Order: sequence, then C-alpha cells, then structure tokens
Amino acid sequence: MSDTIDAPGDAGPVADAGTDDPTALATVAAASAKGDGRLTIDDLTERIDALRVLRADDPDAAGRVLEELGGRGKPEQDIVDQMAKVRPLWRPDRFAEAHRFAMRALEVLDRNGARNARMPKLGPLKPVAEWATQQVTRYIVRSHQNTVVDRIRKLYERREANSEWGSPEHVMLRRARINAVQVETGFKSKALGLPTFLLGGAFLSSALGAIGSAVGRAINSRVGVVIFTVLATLLLAALSWVVLFSAGVARRRIRLSLDEPLRALYETIGACGNPPRDQSMSFAVFALVFLVLAWVLVPVGLFLFLRN
Repeated sequence: MSDTIDAPGDAGPVADAGTDDPTALATVAAASAKGDGRLTIDDLTERIDALRVLRADDPDAAGRVLEELGGRGKPEQDIVDQMAKVRPLWRPDRFAEAHRFAMRALEVLDRNGARNARMPKLGPLKPVAEWATQQVTRYIVRSHQNTVVDRIRKLYERREANSEWGSPEHVMLRRARINAVQVETGFKSKALGLPTFLLGGAFLSSALGAIGSAVGRAINSRVGVVIFTVLATLLLAALSWVVLFSAGVARRRIRLSLDEPLRALYETIGACGNPPRDQSMSFAVFALVFLVLAWVLVPVGLFLFLRN
C-alpha cells in the first residue's frame, strides 16, 4: 500500500462520477458548485436526482454520489488514516511491556476499585450511605473493567489476524491474545453486588406496582401530598449525592490505576482509536437530573396541595 493515500472524494463529485452522461455530470457539478460543505434543500434535491440518474448505469459512481450526501468528518478522516497504517504493531519493541502494565493495572483496579470509600460525617446515615456509594462505585468500576478486557481481547485477535504469519509481531500478539482470553473470565464479574432475586422481573414489577399504588393514594389527600413531596424530594436529593460522590470515587480510582497503562498500550499498538472511557461522567449527569427532579417536585407538590 502506498505511503500516501488521498482522502476519498477529494477530486469532487464531477471527477468521481465516472460516467459520460452529460445530464448526470451537469447535475453533480451543480450540487458541488457552492463548495462550502453545507447542504441546502436545493443541493440535497440535485444530488438525489444525480444518484437516480447514475444508479442504473454505474453502481460505483452512484455509491460515490451517495457518499457525498453523508459529508466528511472526523470518522472518515480516521478511516483513511488508519487504513494507511498497515503495521499490526506501531511499536513492537514496547508492546510486551505495555501489555504487562495494562494487565497489572486491571488486576489492581479489580482488587481495589469497589472498596468502601472514605465517607464524610453523616451520623446515623453513614452505614446506609456507605453501602449505597459502594454499590454505585462498584457498578461504574466493574462495567468499565469488563469493557476494557473485552475490547483488548478483540483488538489482539484482529491484529493477530492481519499480522504476517510467523513474524515477531504475530508471535507477540498471539501470546498477548492468549493472556487476554485466560484472564477475561476472571475479570468479568457482576457489576452489581446485589442478590439475583432483587434484579428479577417479578420482584421489580411487584415493587413498582406497590410504589405506584402508594403514590396514587397519597396524592388524593393534603397530608399524603405533603408526606409524598417531602419524602420524594429527600430521596431524589440523597440519590443525587450518592451518584455524584460515587462517580467521583470511581473516576479517581480508574485514573490512578488504569488510564495511563491503557493509553500506553493503545499507543504501542497504534491506529486503533482511543481507549474506552468509563461511565463516571454519565453518572454525574444522572446525579444532576435527580437534583433537578427534586427541585421540580416542590412546586408540583404545592400545586397538588392547593388542588386538594
């Protein structure tokens, strides 16, 4: 493969059309006349018309016109860049070391990621808060750990498959892939430390039915509305704190143990995208949603109180 690869479609839709039909050429040329990369409704209509003209006579040209509808962005640039780098390992001299560091980091995270965090002074609520934060932290850490192990194993398999048979890179990737398969089962554990029956459909449906029935009875009286609003607001605020605190603990532990070794491994492999990210930021967003819902419940409860 040549060292220099032109991005697909750089010659423009006219050069890519691959047809002698003057109508098709004129239509495609009009579609690219603006040259500013933005699609107006006129551009879109003209390109669809060009695609319809080309479809019957030249499937390849039709495919190229269809690609123009999708535009060009970072994913397309990454495809061209990664296809140009055909070596299975970018730094084979450092790959084995990076692989060992990554496996060690996963071991350390597996052992320490779900441990109880140091809690602030919460009085009698501390044991409950400690248990709740441990469950959320465990979920974030173990989910990320499972994703990383699975992604590494698949990456090793694919790079081994496109290595020259018997080459040093092929031997290294084969050994690393065997290691990854061996440890994958042990690393992949339940993300939640809850009993199985609590996660079953029958239990959840029964619990949700009981909650819905209680809420229905509560909002039919003023006292019930007050009690429901206070309890629901406190619960949502507590959930917001637990989720935000747990996300911070999980992010710190993942950063301390796994982020750098995983980044180093991906760098030595090369042309394989970015390492997977954990869900701590997503959980932080959930925490903010819970907090907003807690504030929304106050005016809703006041409305129901006045209505009753």
